[in-house]
Amino acid sequence: MNFESILTGVMNDASWGRSLGLFAPELILCVSIVALLLLRLVNADRWLPSYLIPLFASLTALGIAVYSFFQMHGAIEGIPTPGTTQTMFTGLLAYDSLTLFLRVFLLGFLALVVTLTMLSGIPDAEDGPDFYTLLLGSTIGMMLMSSANHLLILFLGIEMTSVPSYAMVGFLKGRRVSSEAAFKYVVYGAGAAGVMLYGISLLGGLTGTLEMPVLASRLSALLGPGGMNDPTSRTVALAAMMVLVGLAFKLSVFPFHFWCPDAFEGAAAEVGGYLSVASKGAAFALLVRFLLAFTGGTSVDLTSLNLALGVGLGVVAAATATFGNLAAYSQTNVKRLLAYSTIAHAGYMLMGVAAMVVLLNGPGGVDAAAKGEAATCIEGLLYYLAVYLFMNLGAFAIVAFIRNEIYSEEISDYAGLGRQVPLLGACMMICLFSLIGLPPFGGFVGKFMIFASLFQAGKIHMAMWVILVIGTLNTIFSLFYYLRVLKVMFLESRPEGARRARVSFMPSGAFVLLVTLPLLLLGASPLVNSMSDAATRVASMLVAAVR
Repeated sequence: MNFESILTGVMNDASWGRSLGLFAPELILCVSIVALLLLRLVNADRWLPSYLIPLFASLTALGIAVYSFFQMHGAIEGIPTPGTTQTMFTGLLAYDSLTLFLRVFLLGFLALVVTLTMLSGIPDAEDGPDFYTLLLGSTIGMMLMSSANHLLILFLGIEMTSVPSYAMVGFLKGRRVSSEAAFKYVVYGAGAAGVMLYGISLLGGLTGTLEMPVLASRLSALLGPGGMNDPTSRTVALAAMMVLVGLAFKLSVFPFHFWCPDAFEGAAAEVGGYLSVASKGAAFALLVRFLLAFTGGTSVDLTSLNLALGVGLGVVAAATATFGNLAAYSQTNVKRLLAYSTIAHAGYMLMGVAAMVVLLNGPGGVDAAAKGEAATCIEGLLYYLAVYLFMNLGAFAIVAFIRNEIYSEEISDYAGLGRQVPLLGACMMICLFSLIGLPPFGGFVGKFMIFASLFQAGKIHMAMWVILVIGTLNTIFSLFYYLRVLKVMFLESRPEGARRARVSFMPSGAFVLLVTLPLLLLGASPLVNSMSDAATRVASMLVAAVR
């Protein structure tokens, strides 16, 4: 095969009728970035609000993503389904149900975040084009993460997400705490990226490929009969853990969480809300793809390695949830409290991923029963992410609107605000109760699904039952620090001379209500079944590809 034939094949694969057409939502965001840069270049941002371009682009891309998702699942009459799984750009990206689900998740969230920044006034008109360029660029990186089918795209997606995030954390110029947080974020991110890249090079050198779908078969042929006593097996385990370091950094999993509290406190609440949700969704999708790439094959040693990896992830998840909840007790800044809450919820969601790995590597192998139970784990994770979007964004939106009124983000300065601004107080109560996992809110359903997956995984390895108990105890622990915020807001009196908060219903109150109401619908309405069915279809298609 000569160079000309290779180039012709690549160009044909990248045509609009093939890869570019499937890549349309990402292309729309790329075009909007160019438009924002041109807007700044010709000084047109003086008369055209910069938020209009990302808002229009995100809604347009979201419409295409929703259409593609329904088409994938045959929900549009008269429109043929494109098949369950395809690839884009010579196999670098996967076009499957998980890709489309995360596109809807990320683009819908992007539209909400842009709307929030428009209402809260951060960024201002002068810095708007720069901020939204970073926001769109980071979102494109997350969309690449969720569809990565190749280890190089895994690294590229994480870096495309991280680099704009560093700048957004330090975007509030002139604030020492913001600059310090951004610097810490950059240092930790660079270290994690280096470790991850070395792990990718080890895997590529050992297996002779960087394509994730064939990793399991290559590793099955590679691993020797000596188990972990075999040098190759130990090297594979080391490489996998080094790649997981990079993913753990994006998930703010213990002990790679150092950047999270400082970054959330130093950044604007709008940026903190974006990072707390979007990066979690993309990183968990990538984590699931990477772990499924290790599943399958015929090697008994690979199965035992995966089982140990699953139990290890469960232990890390339990430690993450415990640390996040315990560290949140002593926080006096509401953004730092929500940062540690984010760490704790990453632990809960990681428990579902650990259960999936254990269930797929049980003594029965990857049979139909194991696939069905693993699909239930992914279903719980996707449902949890959908609920997490609304409860975390709602909490950070309330923090942003209150900040604009009282110029403070200290919990003690929230005294009496629940009675002074009853709509925001009621919505904050719903968001925090959902974060705890109390019925009838959406957080209860998501957490119940995760814990049910742990119970099933405990039948294969008893350590998962221990992790289930730890997760339940952590839910009880979290009750106290969330209620502390509500106690200050509703039971304490507003000090004399304190700034009065005046948040009108239109448009700020309406936005908070719009974000909060889905927590009730996803906890006690027919929407629970609809969302669960969509997550089930995504999970079933994803697990069906495992051999």
